[in-house]
Amino acid sequence: MPQSYPSMGGAVAAAMQHNIRLAYGDPLPAPHTPLQARALPHPSIDPHSVPGMIARLTETATPSAVAGIVEEVNGALVGAVPQLTELVAAAADWTRVRLEFDDPHSSVTFETWTRLAAAHGMLRDVQEQLEIAGDGIAACPAELTDPRHHKAVNVLRTRELPGDVLGAEAVAAAVPPVGRDPGVNRQRAARGASPQAAAHRTTPSASSSEVPASSSPPRVPRTR
Repeated sequence: MPQSYPSMGGAVAAAMQHNIRLAYGDPLPAPHTPLQARALPHPSIDPHSVPGMIARLTETATPSAVAGIVEEVNGALVGAVPQLTELVAAAADWTRVRLEFDDPHSSVTFETWTRLAAAHGMLRDVQEQLEIAGDGIAACPAELTDPRHHKAVNVLRTRELPGDVLGAEAVAAAVPPVGRDPGVNRQRAARGASPQAAAHRTTPSASSSEVPASSSPPRVPRTR
């Protein structure tokens, strides 16, 4: 699998293809193939990605900001939820053209299609619920209420962003400084690898070749 994906849909599609290969016994990569880690950019790099929107959706965010985030994730053109819905629909259609009912007792393909079709219906329902919830979010109060009222319902979020798990230091180390020109680093690396720079590092300076002043002169043998 590649290191990174252009969208959440691409990552989900790659994961589904990997699971399908495992389920149907397709050949896996060679043992000597090195494993590749997917790059996890900081949410601040792309505030319109799903991690970026989650990072923006804090408890102190304004109702208009939260409503805009929900509308963005549920947008018909580039929203993450509609894209995931279409991905599941494509997977169900892929399974559909492989259906066969010659065996009346078992049909793993039909069972798989049934699960994908059910997931597709649930995602369609999610889109409808988000459309209704967007109007309700805009009507919510901007101020936080008394915490004693919060105990009436449970906290639903169960996953944390990579920055919350790894810590701010680890994420900051992975984020390139803003405004730094990549060409400067390449030029610095080229100068460090040049023959002149290597000769400068290996050739001793004139001061290091001189005899220290504190050293005593050589002793002359005495004559009888």
